[in-house]
Amino acid sequence: MVGENVDIVISGGGVAGLTAAAVFGQAGFSVICVDPAPPVTARDAEGSDLRTTAFLQPAQALLARAGLWERLAPHAAPLQIMRVVDAGGEVPEPRIAREFDAADISDKPFGWNLPNWLLRREMVAHLETLPSVRFRPGTGTTTLFTREREARVGLSDGTRVHARLVIAADGRNSPIREAAGVAVKTTRYGQKALAFAVTHPIPHHNVSTEIHRSGGPFTLVPLPDFEGRPSSAVVWMEEGPEVARLAALPVADFEAEMNTRSCLLFGPLTLASRRTTWPIISQVAERMYAERVALVAEAAHVVPPIGAQGLNMSLGDMRVLLELAEAAPDRLGDRAMLETYHRRRHWEVRARVAGIDLLNRASMMRAQPLRDARAQALGAIYSLAPVRKTLMQMGLGARG
Repeated sequence: MVGENVDIVISGGGVAGLTAAAVFGQAGFSVICVDPAPPVTARDAEGSDLRTTAFLQPAQALLARAGLWERLAPHAAPLQIMRVVDAGGEVPEPRIAREFDAADISDKPFGWNLPNWLLRREMVAHLETLPSVRFRPGTGTTTLFTREREARVGLSDGTRVHARLVIAADGRNSPIREAAGVAVKTTRYGQKALAFAVTHPIPHHNVSTEIHRSGGPFTLVPLPDFEGRPSSAVVWMEEGPEVARLAALPVADFEAEMNTRSCLLFGPLTLASRRTTWPIISQVAERMYAERVALVAEAAHVVPPIGAQGLNMSLGDMRVLLELAEAAPDRLGDRAMLETYHRRRHWEVRARVAGIDLLNRASMMRAQPLRDARAQALGAIYSLAPVRKTLMQMGLGARG
């Protein structure tokens, strides 16, 4: 069996894993990043991830530090305003709309939105420029053996890698987390989400819009123009059977349904991509480390796609890991470092997961009195400027 020695093995080649490889590679650590499935890096290819990621200000700063932002910036759509619309009345029409403007707390946008398939394309290209990083698509982890001084990771190509730190960025069903014996608590909502892209006649003006009625939010997030028309990414959350029905509709029927649900805020929407679906859960690992292993991203925490928190929490994990690694490179992956990582991240992760859980349950309400109460709460929060600003700052990652 072939043996190799590196500082870090990253299990997972999604957006989180590729970001971790860039972050630690740019910092001078030797890295091997593996994923059993080669990344799909074309918009219309089968299996491409049509979801988008909004990188909030702290995440953008980390991407810039990793040398990634220069590649990503030309493709990014800024998110200047977050608009929340309540359409939970007797008929699906807006009855309350409130806008949270980044200008109230910052001279920058809240964040910048990019398609996940494009992120993977640009990140893979960037990794090829880093001499200390090797990305091996089509290769997975098969075994994990740890001791106090190192981890040994078996790969599906027969390689055995000796590393000081293993980063589990391999998703909500993480093989590394399971091999390390870390338990998780999972909450299932009976929801699924549809992800797709649309074009529309009314420009979005860099406004991200969440429309609440029942079943979950219908969210339109700005994208750069597509084929000469304003474009947005849509995440439409509903109960599982309803998502299955919507996904199976002919295009014309689907467009009619989504236009009703969008309240025509951007005019008639035209479907501009395939439709993809995935289940909505909340999940938290009981701890964010094991011997020589750090759990990040969905291996450590999963949240419903509300408020652009998911991947931004993941990059918060990497920011703390990088700070600890650079502060004491000789102690990379040791118990003290990983226990400190857990202490600095786990409380905040649990608090954010709990908060998003509450928001999601509120968005699912079907009973009219509860939907009316939700609308009143939105109006009350918005009318209190200090509360509104605090919520915006917390959304960007400030601690409450």
